[in-house]
Amino acid sequence: MSLRFCIIALFSALIFAGCESNTGANSDSNKPKARGTLGEIILVIDSTKYAGPVGDALKDVFESNIEGIIREESMFYMRKVDPRKMTRILKMASNIIFVTTFDDRSGGSRSIANQFTPESIEKSKADSSMFMLRNQNEFAVGQEVLYLFGENETELIKNIEANKQLLQNLFSNKEKEILSAALFNRKNGEVSELAKGKFGVELSLPASYQFVKEEENFIWCRQPTPRIDKPDISVFFYQTAYEDESQVFPENIIKLRDEITRNTIFGDPEKPESFIVTEKQIPPIFRNIRIDGQYSTEMRGSWKTNNLSMGGSFLSYTVVDEEKGMIFYMEGFVYYPNEAHRASLREIETILQATKFKLAEE
Repeated sequence: MSLRFCIIALFSALIFAGCESNTGANSDSNKPKARGTLGEIILVIDSTKYAGPVGDALKDVFESNIEGIIREESMFYMRKVDPRKMTRILKMASNIIFVTTFDDRSGGSRSIANQFTPESIEKSKADSSMFMLRNQNEFAVGQEVLYLFGENETELIKNIEANKQLLQNLFSNKEKEILSAALFNRKNGEVSELAKGKFGVELSLPASYQFVKEEENFIWCRQPTPRIDKPDISVFFYQTAYEDESQVFPENIIKLRDEITRNTIFGDPEKPESFIVTEKQIPPIFRNIRIDGQYSTEMRGSWKTNNLSMGGSFLSYTVVDEEKGMIFYMEGFVYYPNEAHRASLREIETILQATKFKLAEE
């Protein structure tokens, strides 16, 4: 979380001091457990405001398409609710966003604004950068509640647009926390030990993933499904020598991926001539991040078999370990024809980003 985000959250908390307390009868121990579908956000906003520029700004943040895949899928799924129709059941949702502006006299917006004290509203008017409050576990345990507010729509939209990445990360990080607890409740210890010996890294792989194949610098695991209504997810790990920084240029990462999959990943194990390649019609999307302190290049894109019989989405990380003089390529790809891949990609992201490159014994 950036310093800017922390400052905004702190200021917001101060101006929201007049709202309902989470102590006493409303303590966490007396609250129900939050529930809801991963990726779903309950958006509490007046219908008129949602139909206008504020709604457009919110859609651009939370319903923007996942980059790098052929099929259009939104990053989150927003469910709009009128503020005056927030039932007890809806208040138990895992993710809730309340949106208002203090100059709006509509009934829906006023019902949200009335939660602020007059003093806090005046403080917000005096400082337009105070536009957000993060209030976890407000109605249920394990819940993320966000208040977005401003003196007028112009100020609110400006702040939403300026903090797009921060707002997205807030909910995506929450998802990864939930997924981590579920996925890593039981791990595949055998694969973890194999990776330690082969790569000198610690892989966190759920027990549901089965070992498929091993080669000198390569491990492939898969979560197969016997049902057509469930995704088939694979993850694989590859290691090679790090010689110079050109190896992590986007075009060379794609080349490395195709070299790995051509020789190791087959669309049909009985037909080695059917191998996986990177889809080039929609170029993969790249960004730089750090995983366990190591420089990493994330790549999101689509794959297909060279005979066009299969295809899907993938997410990979190319990690540079300069101390060891190695490049570590790890990827997850999903095969789920005609269905959404968002949840599978989030699972892959959670698994791969949990990799540890600095082992305790080193």
